[in-house]
Parts: sequence; C-alpha cells; structure tokens
Amino acid sequence: MPQHPHAPCGTPQAAAPARSLPRRDMRDAARGPLPPPATALTSQPTQQSLELAQRYKLLTRLGVPTVANEDFDDLAREMAENADFLYGFVNLFLEKQTFVGLHQPPADSGYVIVGRTMSRDHGWCPEVMTRKKALPLHDVHASPRFSGNAVVDAVGIRSYFGAPLIHDSGTVLGTVCVIDPEKRSLAEARRLRDIVINAGAQVMDHITRVPVR
Repeated sequence: MPQHPHAPCGTPQAAAPARSLPRRDMRDAARGPLPPPATALTSQPTQQSLELAQRYKLLTRLGVPTVANEDFDDLAREMAENADFLYGFVNLFLEKQTFVGLHQPPADSGYVIVGRTMSRDHGWCPEVMTRKKALPLHDVHASPRFSGNAVVDAVGIRSYFGAPLIHDSGTVLGTVCVIDPEKRSLAEARRLRDIVINAGAQVMDHITRVPVR
C-alpha cells in the first residue's frame, strides 16, 4: 500500500483552504432535508431542475439528512480506509455537492482540510452522475479529459474512484468517492473500483432500510 508523506509536494497547506473548496461547515444542528429554494429550481436548466426537485422529494420521503451526519461519516471513513485513501465522501447532489459523509486527514496533518460543500461543476463526481456508473481514475493525469480539474490544483489529487447512488426508482441521489494525492497502479483499479461500488450499495441499503441518526 502507498505510504503518504506528511505534506505532499505541491499540496496546499491546511491553513489556506482552496477557494473551490469552501471553509469547513461543521455539523449543523438542524436535521432532515430542507425544501429546495425556488430560485435554485428556476435558475437551472429545466432537466437539472426536474432532477433536483425529484431528488429532494425522494430524500424527504426517505428521511435522509442533507447536512453532516455521523452515520455517513462512518461509511465514508470505512470506504477510505478500505481503499487506503486520505479522503472519502458520501456526496448528495443538491444546489451544491453536499458531503453528508466525510473522512479526511486530521487538521494538523499538513493536508488540505476540505469543506462540506463544493460547486456542482468541480471534481469528477458530475461525470459519475451523468454516466450513472463507477468512474475509476487510478491517475487523473492519464487522460487529458480528467486531468484539467479545479480539484487537482486545489487539493493536489492524483487518484479518484467514485460510484453513483441510484435509488430503485432510478433517481440518482449523488455519489460515493475516494480521492488521494498519490496515484495508484492500473493493477489496483479493479479492486478500488469494487470498494466504492460496494460502499455505494451499502449507503443505499442504509438509507432505505435503517433510520438515519
């Protein structure tokens, strides 16, 4: 397994969070999903607006919180540890990408400390949402299509593995993913892809069968 240095070369320090990854928004006292603002629905293309409204409706029916949540944090941590990645996310696609589950290095580690939200256009999860299947990137620079990304510069990421969260109704709620400043070997790609696929299935099973704390 790769060994992570204390502060990877070219990675911003935790004291200066990147603009594309807003300051950490710690656990909100409110629980449970909120209705989508009307402005968010009218300002987006029609298809995205319909999908967002459908997503909120399903999350409300399932009782899934749209803020930081201990259950999802635990699932993100387990996924990241299984993959030996520094960061793990359970990500709902709302007005912004919303990390209801998050695992990352300690604040004093020298690595970037990310926030709980990110633009819907940043990262590789938007691609997972569109393709509706897992995206394994053992080295994001291996393909020009995925190399140019705000997250590469903001967090110094070299590897990404993500999978969609798809409800039985066909609604795509978001993604699970792991990211890391170290690239992985192509030989590891299948195993890492399977880890995030299994984590996605576990998240969906959890939110459809068990009340979320």
